[in-house]
Amino acid sequence: MNAKSAINKEIFAPHDERMLGAVQVKRRTKKKIPFLATGGQGEYLTYICLSVTNKKPAQASITKVKQFEGSTSFVRRTQWMLEQLRQVNGIDPNRDSPEFDLLFENAFDQWVASTASEKCTFFQVLHHTCQRYLTDKKPEFINCQSKIMGGNSILHSAADSVTSAVQKASQALNERGERLGRAEEKTEELKNSAQQFAETAHKV
Repeated sequence: MNAKSAINKEIFAPHDERMLGAVQVKRRTKKKIPFLATGGQGEYLTYICLSVTNKKPAQASITKVKQFEGSTSFVRRTQWMLEQLRQVNGIDPNRDSPEFDLLFENAFDQWVASTASEKCTFFQVLHHTCQRYLTDKKPEFINCQSKIMGGNSILHSAADSVTSAVQKASQALNERGERLGRAEEKTEELKNSAQQFAETAHKV
């Protein structure tokens, strides 16, 4: 089981949530930690996860999840509701960059994703989720590549292909229905002419 599947199973599934996407990150700038707090838990991996509740109305949130060195389990840290996200900064709209910033109502984090493509995929899912679940205040996406913003590209092209498939199927059914209708009309005509012929023959 990969890390993201394990996070979904451990952190989100027990709370009746499902994870939509995740990106492994490191801080671009070191956080100042009080002297006494250091030296405790050692190295760790950090994931920024996007999830949604299974109950309606669905609530989407962003959660920081950590995995400490030597441990196979994951720990839920800070969690923000998607409504609290104010700005998503892709840093450089002209190249594949793993760096990004997230600005919340009460927090600001500067991150570097493990790869630029992982960040891109996460941004596409995040952008699509904001469009779907936020009606009023949507966060501002700045310095993002166009493929991220047309970005629901992956999701939309899939949706579009499904829609066109449905349209083609219904068109085929309509045409078939018309053909069947015409066939029925011809059958009715033949039946009537046969009946008339029988009546005429009978009279003769």
